[in-house]
Amino acid sequence: QVQVIESGGGQVQAGESLTLSCTISGRTFSGSSVAWFRQAPGKERERVAFLSWSGGATYFPDSAKGRFTISKDNAKNTGYLQINDLSPEDTAVYYCNVNSPIGSYWGQGTQVTVSS
Repeated sequence: QVQVIESGGGQVQAGESLTLSCTISGRTFSGSSVAWFRQAPGKERERVAFLSWSGGATYFPDSAKGRFTISKDNAKNTGYLQINDLSPEDTAVYYCNVNSPIGSYWGQGTQVTVSS
């Protein structure tokens, strides 16, 4: 059974940084791309970062460029999303999505709350 678990969320002050983690069990990260999405209350889920399976390609929307960094450690089956200079607009549940050749897997999300 494949399971994706996010961690690292919490309540922080504006201007601080967080690193979210995403660990997959039952499947390896090798050969998989990883993406992070977020969903704020009353809003649609949006993709905020993508990393290709090789690690050679990334994507960030304008709202994330310069502040978000995505990475993965295949040996640890873990992906990361570092968010710098957090603002209240970043408050949302953050989800990890792992896409492998045989399936797409989602975690349950981790809450990030930023106060001004």
